[in-house]
Amino acid sequence: MRVLSVRNAWRSLLRRDNEAAPSDWERPAPGPAAYRLDVMAALLWCAVGVLSWYLTDQASDADERVVWWQALVCFAVITLPLATRRRFPLTSLLLVSAAFLVIGLVVPLIGLQIVYQAAYFASLYSAAAWAKESRAFWVCAALVLGVMFTWVILNLTLASSVERLLRNLPEQHGPVPPLLSMSLYSLAMNVAFFGGALYFGRRARAGAWQRETLEVQAEQLRVQSQELARRAVVDERLRIARELHDVVAHHISAVGVQAAAARRTQAKSPDTSARLLGQIEDSSRQALAETRALLGVLRTDTSTGSGPDERGERSPEPGLGDLEGLLDRSAQAGVSVTLSRVEEPGLTLDAVPRSLGLSLYRVVQEALSNVRRHSTATSATVVLRTGAPAGDAAGEAWVEAEVLDNGRPRRGTSGGGFGERGIRERAALHHGEAEIGPRTAGGPGGGYRVRVRFPLQRPTAGGRAGDAGGGQAVGAQAGGGQAVRAVESERQAPTPPEAIHPQRQAKQA
Repeated sequence: MRVLSVRNAWRSLLRRDNEAAPSDWERPAPGPAAYRLDVMAALLWCAVGVLSWYLTDQASDADERVVWWQALVCFAVITLPLATRRRFPLTSLLLVSAAFLVIGLVVPLIGLQIVYQAAYFASLYSAAAWAKESRAFWVCAALVLGVMFTWVILNLTLASSVERLLRNLPEQHGPVPPLLSMSLYSLAMNVAFFGGALYFGRRARAGAWQRETLEVQAEQLRVQSQELARRAVVDERLRIARELHDVVAHHISAVGVQAAAARRTQAKSPDTSARLLGQIEDSSRQALAETRALLGVLRTDTSTGSGPDERGERSPEPGLGDLEGLLDRSAQAGVSVTLSRVEEPGLTLDAVPRSLGLSLYRVVQEALSNVRRHSTATSATVVLRTGAPAGDAAGEAWVEAEVLDNGRPRRGTSGGGFGERGIRERAALHHGEAEIGPRTAGGPGGGYRVRVRFPLQRPTAGGRAGDAGGGQAVGAQAGGGQAVRAVESERQAPTPPEAIHPQRQAKQA
């Protein structure tokens, strides 16, 4: 039973020590500067010990004095191992413990010196704080403590020690004999001495582990914050790339088509050519204005915004309300567009948040640009829809935009795919879906279809749909089914280049 209880106590001690700091954790070495400091501290401690002995020895009786060389050797043996107390903590502890035991038995008067006892405290504290292996430390500590307490008991029971104590003790005047009182006092002081060294040493080790853990966590947070900042920069670059691509591609493609038509009609119809040149001027000015507005956001983020160049020419970002102008410009560029609105009762397109409205606008803009650049179609259809699950079915409300044309691909006009990639990125940004491809599975001869659907939050009574501030007031509608507002505002396109030169159209076909 005693063996079992000792084993349980040992395991409990190791478990508690492991909770303060992991047993497999190795405290980082302090470095050469700290080792040099330990050597100088050991030499200084030895000198202080010799000096303190000399002062007390001069006030002692002649029969209680110690020979000077003995004192010098004793203090050198007990203090010099402290020079390696952080490099080899367990070795230093064993050397100081052996010296402490031998000197206490051979030269007991030296053992009464404060420096002598403090040197042993420092070695035990250093071993507790700097030992690389916790299990090895506790084995050494148990061995040293066992030897030390054995020495205390022998010192109190040896005949010479008892005789010396009895000679110096006064007569008994209380219930506790002087010898027993002295023994209990010595035992309590040694328990506090050794226990304090172990406790403060292990707390220092646990504190070092906590500081290292905090440093590692701080480094991880720094790396994560840098990664988040890098990802934010990358996401912002992608957003700017999408915006610039949509703006530039739309207007430049329109300028290209109109310039070709103006060049071909210059000789036969100067009025038509002049009108087309005016449209080119309008398209280029609008492209420049939208580009300046986008770049102005970047400029004011890093400047004071006080000068005219820094303020830029800011304008609101386009939304669903600006589709009318977009379709007019598309018609002027050669592709007439029919716009239809299909709305769920109580979920109007006017309630779509501004962020979704911008994305839908850019999707329609990019799809129409692709029609002009890569298709032979001269007309297209844009359908805006809102919808919700039927009845009480689970699901989200949604808004979608669909662009359809019935043309065929133009030869030699394949692009880099950045426009369609931007459409898919916008859909992923809003947790939506995108369908891009030919309208028929049999081949590309039946036109092209671009459809993007975004999830939409249903408006509450008197509330708004989507994010705060992202839309206009919702107008309540009654009745069931879907209310269709067919804005059959078909924009008539000017005479396309293919109609002016039918032979080119035949070659491309």
